[in-house]
Amino acid sequence: MKEFKYVITDEVGIHARPAGLLVKEAKQYASTITIIKGDKSSKATSLMKLMGMGILKGDEITVQVEGDDEEAAAAAIEKFLAENL
Repeated sequence: MKEFKYVITDEVGIHARPAGLLVKEAKQYASTITIIKGDKSSKATSLMKLMGMGILKGDEITVQVEGDDEEAAAAAIEKFLAENL
């Protein structure tokens, strides 16, 4: 399993547009990608649950990636977050 932390820098946090793009990115990989904030967690492929987590600017999230292509998936998600959130 790969795991990394990321602090959200987008002014409005994880809202509809970037959440949709994140889901689209996550669906390209066989690995299970989980976003965790505090005691809440969501699969990165679940748009409504992801948006329902209330992730705002300055929040630290933990991303866990587990599966056959976890190396590539973790690198891609980390790059996506840095460029979009």
